[in-house]
Amino acid sequence: MLKPHGGKLVNRVLKDEVRREIMEQIDSFSKLVVTEEKVTDIHNIATGVFSPLKGFVCYEDLDSIVMRDSLASGLPWTIPIVLSVSKEDAERIKEGETILLTHENGKPVALMEVEDKFRYDKSKICEAIFGTTDLSHPGVKKIFSTSGIYLGGNIKLIEKIEHRYEKYNLTPAETRFLFKEKGWKTVVGFQTRNPPHRAHEYLQKCALEICDGLFINPVIGKKKVGDFTDELILKAYEVHLRLFFPKDRAVMSILPFEMRYAGPKEAIFHAIVRKNFGCTHFIVGRDHAGVGKYYDSYAAHRIFEDFGYLGIQPLFFDHAFYCRRCGGMATKKTCPHGAEDHLGPSGTKIREIVTKGAEIAPEIMRPEIVEVLRSAEEPFVK
Repeated sequence: MLKPHGGKLVNRVLKDEVRREIMEQIDSFSKLVVTEEKVTDIHNIATGVFSPLKGFVCYEDLDSIVMRDSLASGLPWTIPIVLSVSKEDAERIKEGETILLTHENGKPVALMEVEDKFRYDKSKICEAIFGTTDLSHPGVKKIFSTSGIYLGGNIKLIEKIEHRYEKYNLTPAETRFLFKEKGWKTVVGFQTRNPPHRAHEYLQKCALEICDGLFINPVIGKKKVGDFTDELILKAYEVHLRLFFPKDRAVMSILPFEMRYAGPKEAIFHAIVRKNFGCTHFIVGRDHAGVGKYYDSYAAHRIFEDFGYLGIQPLFFDHAFYCRRCGGMATKKTCPHGAEDHLGPSGTKIREIVTKGAEIAPEIMRPEIVEVLRSAEEPFVK
């Protein structure tokens, strides 16, 4: 099976006997309360989703990501996994200290060896990762809402906090075991933050024609206002996989992660993460991880040319649509007909299904999925 990024799957989860020892002396550690999103990052580090990271990045790695799209070791990496702290917390926490990271509910999450405490220019981060410092960009807004003071260092997960959708929350070790049990030598990963429409299905099935298995991996976590809710996405994909894919050819597991909306830079990061899960191929569609008009539709395709071979094979797809004259789904690569014959999926139109009860052609979205969308009481993030 394909090796994880960096060659080894990271495991920073404490063994039971060590955890018990730590819990006996838990009050001796300085504490730092972290947000729900940082708890998710900690889990992803500890279980190998972010391999080879063993903790939050230090100055040297952050500077290398910003300047060279790689860790200080030279290994490709495009999204900095950082721990920002307030000025007050930074003043009381010392380099070399081991601190206790706790959930907002007070539950111990992890120990962190503080190797580095530093400032970094927020504008430089935003220009490098998002290509803009415009505060209307949700990723930029998030960066500028922080202090710009960071703690770097390795973590050790004390106890996993059960996810709301835990039954779908497989670790890379578990997905790799699952793929092996199914006899899949090639696995294609599909990133999504929306319910499936027919264009998604077309890309998935085209990729599945050349791979043994399909790994649907929805991003579950904090998103921007107006995005579909996690619950609705999962319900829609449950129906999608049950009715329209062979049982032995497709599986779903979530990726708990706060979207950065970094477009091409996030596309590279998403590919690396799916490599860690055990995927050999990764679908990169139109406007991958984009937001607004900050990135052109195929910027996420072109960026892979700058990285050479990442150890996972990207599969690039053009915008897919239903062609009346062809009588099926197609792209400009396969269809010679004009736009007047094309029916394309529209995010605006799909949202009208929910908000206004608008009709949508079955060539655009399966009626079974439409029914799921219409059944939701609160379909969008508020």
